[in-house]
Amino acid sequence: MQKLIDIKGVQKVYTVGHEKVYALKQIDLEIYKGEYVALMGPSGSGKSTLMNIIGCLDVFSEGQYILNDTNVSSMTENALAEVRNKEIGFVFQTFNLLPRMSALENVALPLVYAGWNKKDRLAKAQEVLTSVGLQDRMLHKPNELSGGQRQRVAVARALVNNPSILLADEPTGNLDTKTSIEIMQLFKDIHAKGNTIILVTHEEDIAQHAKRIVRIRDGKVESDQINAQFEQK
Repeated sequence: MQKLIDIKGVQKVYTVGHEKVYALKQIDLEIYKGEYVALMGPSGSGKSTLMNIIGCLDVFSEGQYILNDTNVSSMTENALAEVRNKEIGFVFQTFNLLPRMSALENVALPLVYAGWNKKDRLAKAQEVLTSVGLQDRMLHKPNELSGGQRQRVAVARALVNNPSILLADEPTGNLDTKTSIEIMQLFKDIHAKGNTIILVTHEEDIAQHAKRIVRIRDGKVESDQINAQFEQK
């Protein structure tokens, strides 16, 4: 199996006054292509800091991080931005859609930065929106869509670049129970197509959708186990 993420001895230290606060302490983590992993932990556990480091949104204080054979440990901000655009599709709790753009335009946006021409990027955006079940909502703006539909647009936008990893931060946090189940089914379908998914959550029932659960507490990996319900399969 191809190793996508290799984190060794990663620490994140903040200086508050004269004190050092360790958000992450000696984290070791390996994630392979095609895995579906939940990073699970209570608020303040360090899971969001770890997610930001995995997503190249934040830098760490010590250790090493290799993402898809690229050592991101000492990259410039511009180089990190390029890795983010190429390697990682982000799905956030708050959707982060641009309100004046249609669903189609929102999904096509990452392809603008990737240098695609307009015809090709709109064709690709249509294809991905169709794959998440929104073929009849492409020209709607975010305020004309339900919460679940907005999250589907966000998922489509995350997938449009064919990233190595789909990184989802509390993706059902703003959704009701029925819609949450639908979005988790969508992630299951995306994973079945061979995509690597990292799901960040504090909710046990959401973490149970993943095949592997890494529990974070007090800045450390408390446990890292295959989800029992998948062990027999």
